[in-house]
Amino acid sequence: MIMDNKKKIIITSAVLGLLIAGCLTGAVIHNSPAKNNEIYKEALADMSEENYSNAYYLFSKIGILSALKPAAIYHQAECADRLGDAESAVKQYKFLFKLYPRHILSVKAKYLAAQDLVEKNPKRAKKYFDQIIKHYPDTDYAIAAEYYSGLLLMKKYTQSVDAIFPRSEKDNVESHFRHYLKKAPSGRLALNVVNSWLSLDKPISKDDYLLMAKTYYLFNDFAGADKMLKNVDIQEAWPLEVLNADGMGNSARVKYLTEWGLKDNANYVEKEDIYKAVDVYIKHAPSKYDAADTLYNLSHGKGKDYIWDLKCSYAPQEYKTQCYKNLYLTFPKGDFADDALSQVFLSAARSSDTTNAKKIGHDFLNKFKKSPHMPMVMYWMGRLYEKTNDYRDYMSYYRSVIAKFPDNYYAYRAYLHFNHTPGPIITSYIKESPVEYPYKTTPSIIERLVKLEDFSILEEYAQNDEFLKSWILYEKGDYWHSMVVARDAMEALAVKPDKYDLRWRLVYPVHYYSDIKKYADNAGNNPPLMLSIAREESYFNPDAKSAAGAAGLMQLMPATASEIAAKHGVKNYNLFNPQHNLMLGNYYYAFLKSMLSGMDVSSIAAYNGGIGSVNSWHKSIYYNDTDEFVEQIPYPETRYYVKKVFRSYWNYIRIYNGNS
Repeated sequence: MIMDNKKKIIITSAVLGLLIAGCLTGAVIHNSPAKNNEIYKEALADMSEENYSNAYYLFSKIGILSALKPAAIYHQAECADRLGDAESAVKQYKFLFKLYPRHILSVKAKYLAAQDLVEKNPKRAKKYFDQIIKHYPDTDYAIAAEYYSGLLLMKKYTQSVDAIFPRSEKDNVESHFRHYLKKAPSGRLALNVVNSWLSLDKPISKDDYLLMAKTYYLFNDFAGADKMLKNVDIQEAWPLEVLNADGMGNSARVKYLTEWGLKDNANYVEKEDIYKAVDVYIKHAPSKYDAADTLYNLSHGKGKDYIWDLKCSYAPQEYKTQCYKNLYLTFPKGDFADDALSQVFLSAARSSDTTNAKKIGHDFLNKFKKSPHMPMVMYWMGRLYEKTNDYRDYMSYYRSVIAKFPDNYYAYRAYLHFNHTPGPIITSYIKESPVEYPYKTTPSIIERLVKLEDFSILEEYAQNDEFLKSWILYEKGDYWHSMVVARDAMEALAVKPDKYDLRWRLVYPVHYYSDIKKYADNAGNNPPLMLSIAREESYFNPDAKSAAGAAGLMQLMPATASEIAAKHGVKNYNLFNPQHNLMLGNYYYAFLKSMLSGMDVSSIAAYNGGIGSVNSWHKSIYYNDTDEFVEQIPYPETRYYVKKVFRSYWNYIRIYNGNS
């Protein structure tokens, strides 16, 4: 009861403030929730139809005591802005952040009010921007405010020819611009920041030129970045120079700068920047192993363990294990020690040295509890104990993989062994279910906004909730972006939710499934597996096109599509048409499968790496089963692709069919 009384006092104070301000004279004090919802929804409809005057009026009719009132005031300000009435817009924004200072819309309202005041009242605009920077430093609005605050300060002293621009104030302007570029080098206003900064009559430091160069590079203005890079210390900028040279198509400079930088200047730059430069260097090399070996021999400082790890991954099979052993012994606490030891373990697990393999596996599990390689090591430990008929131990490992890493590729493999399922296919059936709002319980205001479909306000609530952000993107039809956001959010969770949690559907939505099933059944393919290929190839973007020219949902190369179409008598097709692409993609997969003895694992590998490569691997790789074949696929991209597709397949079965 005490809490209820406090709430009433706070609300009453807000109402009194509004009445004193004169903004609610004659306004509705109270409506039923249903009536407020009805008015609010009608106002949103008017806004969508650009009937801003009527929308403004309807939003004003929302009851003062309604939880929707702050959002209604915000929308009134939006309507005024759309009508070109900046004065009324500022008035509404000000009501919002003055009377509801802790509301989630408050900071945005202050930012938009400041923008509206930039021309007519720059002094107050700067005051608002500075308040946002001070009180909300971790928001995107604070980053943008850095630019506007710097710009307004700059204009104050440059509008008049006679004005004296003090050095201290120039330093302040520069500080605002610097903060922006450090926090958001690829932000919407980043190029404006650079251009304004360059127009400031003040010497620019080498470090600041480097910030500008990075922004130009991120906007693909390689010529602009190159111009800025001429003013920096190359010892500190060589990784960015490598990336920019790659953007300009200058592979010779990529080679020279990377080798020069690693030889004597690695310790002047961040290791993550070294990794990027090394990746670009290797991308241009005819032999990835030889390129990694060259850089390994040149490197004597920061980044050497990364290069060593790459060298091992590209090494011929007979040298891999010793390469990883040497890496682990040299850098036992390095960033890639877990990868090295996991590979040493995997090699031992595939051999007949079961006792030593178990010892290495236990060592890994004790040392690297947060390693991304944990699922693989746990799964193969299960296989080792299964090999020695230790039923209790191997079942325990398989259960642990499934329980702790439910969406992982190795959970799928563990499920097959746990249930003694022959072959890689569990089932061809899934129940097609739509994406839904991802939470069963949620704050009441969010629940109301969801039902009202007020996505613009929900986006503010989604700033700290990536799954809510994903759902909003999905509802807006931005399916590809929605999946990426949900995928990253799920990866960030230390403990994964159960398979019934609606957030999984955002990560693995079922798109185009009726068409996929029709063409899969017609071609004799497994429909959920074909759904998984489409997901991994394009994230269900029918307009997707790769740098190599692969197109559409299943990313078919035009030449391949032409051959398949001719074989099946298909004419006048368009690879960006979902139905055409899915039909030809299924025909192509069925062809690969027919050429590879009906083996789905080999066919998935061939879909990415080519049928010739797969046939070659079958002859050159020594393996006893599917697991050993997949782990030894020489192309890292194809090896990961096979695991990704079957991970998706497993998750579609798990989420939409009940397996776990």
